[in-house]
Amino acid sequence: MAIQKLTAAQVASLIIRKSNLFIFDVRNEDAFQNWKIEGEAIHYLNIPYFELLEGVDGILDQLPKDTEILVVCAKEGSSVMVAEMLSEKGLDVFYLEGGMKAWSEYLRPVKIGGLKSGGSIYQFVRIGKGCLSYMIESNGEAMIVDPARMTEPYESFAKEKGITIKYAVDTHLHADHISGGRLLAEKTGSTYYLPPKDADEVTFPYTPLDEGETITVGRTSVSVEPIHSPGHTAGSTTLLIDKTYLLTGDILFVESIGRPDLAGKAEDWVGDLRNTLYHSYRELSDDLTVLPAHYSNISELGNQGEVKAVLGDLFEKNEGLHLDETEFRTAVTENLPPQPNAYQEIRKTNMGKLIPDKETQQEMEIGPNRCAIND
Repeated sequence: MAIQKLTAAQVASLIIRKSNLFIFDVRNEDAFQNWKIEGEAIHYLNIPYFELLEGVDGILDQLPKDTEILVVCAKEGSSVMVAEMLSEKGLDVFYLEGGMKAWSEYLRPVKIGGLKSGGSIYQFVRIGKGCLSYMIESNGEAMIVDPARMTEPYESFAKEKGITIKYAVDTHLHADHISGGRLLAEKTGSTYYLPPKDADEVTFPYTPLDEGETITVGRTSVSVEPIHSPGHTAGSTTLLIDKTYLLTGDILFVESIGRPDLAGKAEDWVGDLRNTLYHSYRELSDDLTVLPAHYSNISELGNQGEVKAVLGDLFEKNEGLHLDETEFRTAVTENLPPQPNAYQEIRKTNMGKLIPDKETQQEMEIGPNRCAIND
């Protein structure tokens, strides 16, 4: 039987549809345990490639005969070789094109909803990394919020819809992934916004994302109002879009809250984080649709792969919003998940202090995002 390939986009569609899939991951065990393709109907087998060099006869009884098998490795090569060996044994086998690197970089656009004065807001779901970015478009203009370093998906999506990218915005200085904001601005001639309190060590020009100002997208004046909401970082800024959508960055997630320790300032910022979540956000309308910059669990994906929630519902259901001061301090400063891979180098890259090549950037971002207190 001839082996076939599945793209990251095809695998993402299977996961969102909750289709049965058996993944045979041939990376080393530590890499598999740290980060893997997740889904509600996925079953796994992890055997490192080097243990299969003599053949696959010894593991055939561990593989299903009636379910499609997807072989996965870091970059693709090893999975192709293992898939070929399994195919020769008569199994129906696929391999992941581009491996886990391709999985990490795939962005899936999903329409979240319309805007009152015309236009739409789209969420770009980076399903392999748990990152979420946004396009707000109106009357032929667009703003991209918290863009990934892979800028081509935003550019091609805008081109397809006849939209000009006018603004690129980061809600804070990211520590889990390399921002594409500055690059996107350079490539499209757009304005790059960054909160000034996160930009003390930034080495390049930017436009301050100041609280109280309104950025207009399109001639119909869709308003984007920055709200200073410190805690995850000193400059963390929430965006209120069209009085309807609340882009919370890494402050508030659907099933968790942000962590204040990625700049080494957990004790300094814990009070700011609590004030933002328990006071500033409480003053906002319960009807707002919360759109975070990350998600932690595959269960947070909706039927189209989107991640969103109503603010009032989160105040009822999100455990991170129901803690007294002592419990809150303990939750956000102690027993936290491991910090993101290469997060210090990522922060320096986002400041412009490091300029890694493309392959190094890929390696720096390998792994889950871990921006929440309970990823």
